Amino acid sequence: MKKVFSLGMLCLAAGLTFNSCSKSGDKPDPVNPGGGDTVVNKAPDVRGVINADQHWTADKVYRLRGYVYVTNGATLTIDAGTKIVSNKDSAGVLVIYRGAKIMANGTADAPVVFTSAETSPKPGDLGGVILVGQATGNGNHSVIEGGVDAAYSAFGGSNDADNSGTLKYVRIEYGGKAVNPGDEVNGLSLYGVGSGTTIDYVQVIRGLDDAFEFFGGTVNCKHLIAYNCADDDFDIDDGYRGKIQYAISVKDPAFTDAKGTTGDVSNNFEVDNVNPSNGFLLSRAPISYPVLSNFTAIGPNNAAGTSADYGWGMRWRRGTKFVLANSIVIGSQKGGLRLQEDSTISYYIKGSSAFYNSYLSTAAGTPGKIIDVEQGKTINGVSSYDTQFITELTTGPYKSSLGVDVMLNDPFNNAAPGLAPKAGSPVLTGALFDFGALTDGFFDKVTFKGALDGSSDWTAKWAAWGK
Repeated sequence: MKKVFSLGMLCLAAGLTFNSCSKSGDKPDPVNPGGGDTVVNKAPDVRGVINADQHWTADKVYRLRGYVYVTNGATLTIDAGTKIVSNKDSAGVLVIYRGAKIMANGTADAPVVFTSAETSPKPGDLGGVILVGQATGNGNHSVIEGGVDAAYSAFGGSNDADNSGTLKYVRIEYGGKAVNPGDEVNGLSLYGVGSGTTIDYVQVIRGLDDAFEFFGGTVNCKHLIAYNCADDDFDIDDGYRGKIQYAISVKDPAFTDAKGTTGDVSNNFEVDNVNPSNGFLLSRAPISYPVLSNFTAIGPNNAAGTSADYGWGMRWRRGTKFVLANSIVIGSQKGGLRLQEDSTISYYIKGSSAFYNSYLSTAAGTPGKIIDVEQGKTINGVSSYDTQFITELTTGPYKSSLGVDVMLNDPFNNAAPGLAPKAGSPVLTGALFDFGALTDGFFDKVTFKGALDGSSDWTAKWAAWGK
C-alpha cells in the first residue's frame, strides 16, 4: 500500500495523476471498457490523491488504479453518463475522505457507472466506492476496512448533519476487495456519513462482498438496489441511525463469498450494534437503530444449486434496534427473521424494535423457521426458540403477515426479476406510517407495501439486470 501511495504522490499534478505515470504491469487502455457506446477518448488513469476540485466528463472513461483518495476539502464532480472503470490487477477504490465531496449526478437516461474494464467482467475487478464522513458512531470499528492508507483510515466525528455530497442515479458493478478475512471493501461503504449527504437511485451489482454497508452515521437514502452480491445486501453496524425508503435486495442462488470455517452466512439484511469480540458491551452508544420502509427482499428460494452459505432474510443481532415496515421479505433460506442476543430480543419484545405491517415467508421446501430466535434464549422463563411469543407479537400489534402469497409478477426470475405486484396483490394497499420514526417527513406516505407499486417502475432505464 505504501508503495502505491508514494507513486501517486510522486506523480501528483494539480492533485490528480493521469497517464503521466505508469507501472510496467499496467494493461493497455481498453478500447471500450465497460461496454456501451463508442468511447470518445481513451481512459485517463487516475491514481493517488486528488486534493483540488476535479470535474470528470462523459466524453472520457476514467480508469481507477489502486486506491484514489479525494481529500483536503476537494469536490469531485462527475457528469451524468460518465463511466469509471477498473481492471482486476489493481481493483480501483475511490475514497471520498472527510471534508471532501463527490457530486455524481446521473440521470435515469444517463447514469454514472462504476464498472469493470475487463472483457469478461467478474466480481472484484473494481474495488468499490467509500464515502467517509464526520457523523457520530459508536467506535465499533476503529479504522476503515479494506487496506486503505493509514493517513485516510480514521472516520466519523460529531457532525450528524455532515455532507459528503451526492450519489444520484449511480451504478457500482463488479466491486469488492478482500484484503484479509473480514477486512473488505464493499460495493458502497458509508463510514460516518451524515444526513446532509444525498444518496438516491444507487444500484450495486455482482459485488464480491456486501452491497451497502453503513458504519455508523445518519445518512438517509432512497431507491437502493442490491443485485446478485455475494454477502449481505444491507449490512448495518457501528451505531447507524438513518432512514431508508424504497429498496430492493435480490440474491443469486449460487453466489456467496468464501465463508471458510467462520460460520458466517449471506443475508438480505445483517444488522448489528457492535461486535462483542472487540471488547464492547452490546449497549454501547449510540445504538444502531435503522428505520426502514418499502423494501422488497428476495432470497434464493431453494432454487437448484443454491449455495449452502445462505442464511436469513433478516439477521438482527448484537444489540441492535430496528424498524422494518411496509416491506416484503420472501424466499429466505435458513429462516425469515432471525433475532440474536438478549438485548436484541428485548428491544423487539418491548416494542422499540418492530417488523411492522409487512410480509414474510421462507423458501419453498426448506425447514427454515419464518421467525427464528437464537436457541437457548428465554422470555419470561419460557423458551423462545419455538417462536410462539414472537409470532404472536408479529401477527398481533405489529400487523405483519407470515407465509402469505404477496403475488409479485416473477420475483425468483433472477435474470429479470419481476418485483412489481400483480393486480389484486395484498401489497397494493394498506401501508402504515404511524409507528415511531415512520411518522418523520422523510418518508413518502405511500399506500403500497414493498419497493414498487403496480403502475410505475423507478428502476426503469438506469438499473441493470441479468449480470
